[in-house]
Amino acid sequence: MLDFFKLIRYKNLLIIAVTQYLMRYCIVKPILNVNGFELQLDSFHFALLVLSSILITAAGYVINDYFDTKADMLNRPETVVVGKIISRRITMLIHIILNILGVGIGIYLSVKVGILALGIAYILASGVLWFYSTTYKRQFLIGNLIVAILTAVVPFVVVIFEIPLLNREYREILIQYDMNFNNILAWVGGFSFFAFLVSLIREIIKDIEDFEGDMAFGRNTLPVILSINTTKIVVIALILINIGSLVVVYFRYLFLMAGGQIDYITMSYFLLFLIIPFIYLIFRIIKAENRIHYHRASNLTKLIMLAGILYSGIACIIIIKTFHPG
Repeated sequence: MLDFFKLIRYKNLLIIAVTQYLMRYCIVKPILNVNGFELQLDSFHFALLVLSSILITAAGYVINDYFDTKADMLNRPETVVVGKIISRRITMLIHIILNILGVGIGIYLSVKVGILALGIAYILASGVLWFYSTTYKRQFLIGNLIVAILTAVVPFVVVIFEIPLLNREYREILIQYDMNFNNILAWVGGFSFFAFLVSLIREIIKDIEDFEGDMAFGRNTLPVILSINTTKIVVIALILINIGSLVVVYFRYLFLMAGGQIDYITMSYFLLFLIIPFIYLIFRIIKAENRIHYHRASNLTKLIMLAGILYSGIACIIIIKTFHPG
């Protein structure tokens, strides 16, 4: 059983669940409450939404390990499960079951909200993960971008399913007072953009970590095509873009929400848990010389990602204080 959880990357799946629940209850719900609105997707169906995200992601991890067995035996033999502990036939069966359940739930939810195209999106996501494992991850930058985009979708899928129901329920009020839910999209979109950049950084670092295996199997990853040193420069540039984005968000949006006053809580959080770790990550990337160093850098990006998502708890306080100062 432990090997099964290792195969589906249960820790990453827990982060997905936490992310979507935080978006719902720390961002979407407080903003809705400001105007007396309520969540329309009930708790049971939201739990199904989270479950579908987890199942499809788990299926993606399984099929990725299925097709990556040979390369993983060279890059990280100690982590290989497929073919050593769980047979390839059983692995494929697990993938199929997870995919059917995940896509099936997604289609059901798309019918629930009245947008059948969302069901098609689930089918496409499943297909993209399959082709990522078989083809895209071997191509220059395409695989990295696919993973980063899918990671960005994780927080955003919460509003994709909620807003259509909100528009339907409060249609007359929205028209009468010329209101919309763009502020919700902006907040969650910010978290999605952060997740995209950090995921892209992590995927490229992992490519450097797997350089030897990717080179041996003819994969056209960034370090194979551009060299490790050039790829390091790309990673550092992306980190600096992320730091710059945090500074812009703070001074252009959060600073104004606080009435032009310094929000010491957000400033402290950004510095301690995001900006300083990013700067340390740059240092680790510059100094990295072997697989172990890059693996540690990759794990650091995962912690930064988690810290960014957990900021939603502070964002919840900011939203409540801004609109309910009393």
